[in-house]
Amino acid sequence: MTTDGGQRIATASGAMLADPEFLGNPAPEELFEPAFWATRGELLEVAGGRGAAWFIATTPHQWALRHYRRGGFIARLSQDRYLWCGEKRVRAFAEWRLLAELTRRGLPVPRPVAARYQRAGPAYRCDLITRRISGARPMSAALADAALDGPTWRAVGATVAQLHAAGVDHADLNAHNILLDAQRAVSVIDFDRGRLRAPGAWVTRNLSRLHRSLAKISRELPPDRFAAGAWESFLAGYETRRP
Repeated sequence: MTTDGGQRIATASGAMLADPEFLGNPAPEELFEPAFWATRGELLEVAGGRGAAWFIATTPHQWALRHYRRGGFIARLSQDRYLWCGEKRVRAFAEWRLLAELTRRGLPVPRPVAARYQRAGPAYRCDLITRRISGARPMSAALADAALDGPTWRAVGATVAQLHAAGVDHADLNAHNILLDAQRAVSVIDFDRGRLRAPGAWVTRNLSRLHRSLAKISRELPPDRFAAGAWESFLAGYETRRP
């Protein structure tokens, strides 16, 4: 069965959704096992953050594999299990569908490769594979190394506005989920719990969340990393494409 541009494949304990262009050997379930890629010498590195994430070297592209993990207090009860509420509510599948639509619209997000869930009784675990954005790294890492110039801040603002104009509510817009490449091209990742919606107060909440993130990571950095002029440049870029 094909849906949202992906092929649904039943598995022993659930299902997966995959882009037919990328689907092939190894067998589908093996796509989501870091140990499999490690034995092939294609597990590049482990990415930090709350979730478990790995980079994979495939031919001719690189992939990012993420295992969904809980955060906050609930993680003390279950690190990676979610209540089963039907396949349409599986978090990896929902993120797949959103990324597929945003990719179709030409927005600067990673293209989805495959998603999987494994169900056990009233709970499930899930994973997502996307195309890795070549040569890009988090804005937080770039700020740790050096101050960003005005054009870069404006480019980030314009990209966030582009997503907002398309109705994209990013549930966790922060400096770790905004990527910059060597040419300072901007992209955005990690759309778990994101959705498309009509303009509303969520736009302001997105911007406030990003501002708090930038302020937080800059506390231990030199003062030029997030000076007042930086946010002003961001807002100037945002205004060029605001919803």
